[in-house]
Amino acid sequence: MGLMDSVLNGLGDQAAGGLGDLLQSQGGVAGLAERFGGAGLADTIQSWIGTGANANITPEQIAQVLGSGPIADFAARLGISPEQASETLAGLLPEAVDRLTPGGQVPGSQSGGGIADLIGGFLRR
Repeated sequence: MGLMDSVLNGLGDQAAGGLGDLLQSQGGVAGLAERFGGAGLADTIQSWIGTGANANITPEQIAQVLGSGPIADFAARLGISPEQASETLAGLLPEAVDRLTPGGQVPGSQSGGGIADLIGGFLRR
């Protein structure tokens, strides 16, 4: 069981919804890839989208890419501190993006609900 499964099993729909909302606020996987590219971390997110091993990311890099607002929103949704949210996202985002991009293909525009549904579906695997 990966980190994503452990966290989502512990926090359930709250975490899936929070992650879905976060991804939606960033423009889905495609928008997130643009933000990572703008922060000089294109290779990192491309490793998650591609079919190879996922590169690690630090909580500080997550904060650099996403900014304090989305992280604070995610933290509030889960009832954790922004620092804990950055740490959690550093563990969750690589696996979430990897799972949302099967075969290295970025999905078309996903609504937050669609992303949350996909993430919620991982709980049932």
